[in-house]
Amino acid sequence: MNRRGFLRGAAGAGLALGAGLPAIGGRLASAAAGPNLSRIEARYYVKRPDREIECRLCPRFCRLGDKERGYCGVRENIGGTYYTLVYGKVCSLNIDPIEKKPFYHVLPGTAALSLATAGCNVNCRFCQNWEISQVRPEQIESFDLAPEAAAARAAGSQCPSIAYTYSEPTVFFEYMYDTAVQAKRRGIRNVVVTGGHINPEPLADLLEVVDAVKVDLKGFSEAFYAEYVRGDLKPVLETIRAVAKSKAWLEIVYLVIPTLNDRMDGIRDMCRWINGEAGDSVPVHFTRFHPMYLVKNLPPTPVSTLEAAQRVALEEGLRFVYVGNVPGHGGENTNCPGCGREVISRVGYRVDAGRLKKGKCAICGTPIPGIWA
Repeated sequence: MNRRGFLRGAAGAGLALGAGLPAIGGRLASAAAGPNLSRIEARYYVKRPDREIECRLCPRFCRLGDKERGYCGVRENIGGTYYTLVYGKVCSLNIDPIEKKPFYHVLPGTAALSLATAGCNVNCRFCQNWEISQVRPEQIESFDLAPEAAAARAAGSQCPSIAYTYSEPTVFFEYMYDTAVQAKRRGIRNVVVTGGHINPEPLADLLEVVDAVKVDLKGFSEAFYAEYVRGDLKPVLETIRAVAKSKAWLEIVYLVIPTLNDRMDGIRDMCRWINGEAGDSVPVHFTRFHPMYLVKNLPPTPVSTLEAAQRVALEEGLRFVYVGNVPGHGGENTNCPGCGREVISRVGYRVDAGRLKKGKCAICGTPIPGIWA
């Protein structure tokens, strides 16, 4: 089913996506106010006969006639030219701890200017930010924030990084890329929080201007992706491989959902794959699920399940494995793989990195990979 069919079916089922719900960092748009849309030509598409276009930004390869939009809902063919409707149209802007993304090996204890536009190129049934990711840009209030202004806002707020997050940054690629270029000129780092559903060419270009990528690996089977993500696993794995081979820092988050993706044999296979394809130093976060959006019939993940997943990952040779969404749990801390001592302590978003000296364990001198300055 395509996105249009899904949204039509959801409305028919009484879900009324986007209706009467508060936006993250904003409000639903008033019809009287009119839409605040950009009309900047998109990148990564080809023109076809009869004013058709084919989008090549993500693995969907949407082929669209005049006046049609892609699956993401934020890119439109207008007369045979493809446009992004959300360039510089920010619907959520916050200053967050970098650990909230979560990045545990990137500038610990600092704040990131975090921004998003509407839209997404998948439809996770358990999405935590669906109020902005699963609506069209006309359905939510946004405000103008040009790339230069975003970089200046980060500098003025003493944020050493900008995070492209909340929705799916791939769908606002042009804005993210140009903002990252402006941020780099000011010495501000750029971090991306993504589902990894992007094609190799735009990803390669993006990796030239960003410093770190956190990939949400939502499951480890094509069947799970088809039913619960409405996407494909293979492109996500290719994204992880590409980031691991690049100069950008990589972290991986796996949301553990009871009965859906919590089998330890599958998690073991995934950890073995990560070690073989991305290396043993990639931080892997096993995060606690809480019921929301279209999956409300399941309980929160038992902490014991997260702990079991962490043990499996360590058994498979991964060196930095974390338990997430359980504030105060010891699995939030970074331990030195050399001496086993605690190098970075975390209690929620309170961070103590005092035992990390110039990227090394202050006790035994073992290097701790990451971005520390």
